[in-house]
Amino acid sequence: MKTLSIDVRRAEPQDARAISETHRIAWLQAYGGLIPHKPLLQMVDRRDETWWRRATRGPATLLVLDVAGTIAGYATLGLNRARALPQEGEVYEIYLRPEYQGIGLGRLLFGEARRLLKSLGCNGLIVWCLEDSEHADRFFRSAGGLDIAEGMENFGDKELTKIGFIWT
Repeated sequence: MKTLSIDVRRAEPQDARAISETHRIAWLQAYGGLIPHKPLLQMVDRRDETWWRRATRGPATLLVLDVAGTIAGYATLGLNRARALPQEGEVYEIYLRPEYQGIGLGRLLFGEARRLLKSLGCNGLIVWCLEDSEHADRFFRSAGGLDIAEGMENFGDKELTKIGFIWT
């Protein structure tokens, strides 16, 4: 019988290439058809291996979901950037490679991100997602998030609504 290792850990500089690949695949799958093609490619291309290597040393915490040595997903988290909201923590991003979605690994990664923020003394957290992203909306609602805030994001010529989900 084989044992499959699944670990959520802090990202290290040597994970940068794998995180970059995961980011590209996850974003193209998540936002293709929502965000106009050119701005989407520009956003993805900006976050190359070098960018992610710097992110492992940056002010935000970067977690990776390591499945048997493969970076299957990542999450970035830190202090809430929306000062008008009382939640102290924020999960800035959480993404999985498409082939690892739908089997509970996103819940595992999100749970670890929430626990880490709580251990750092953050009371409550917020996560933003595009309103038209049915997959993200369903994920955050099923995780118990309450949609209490709305904002706008510009992507080239297109303005999209984003929803803020909170946990207390």
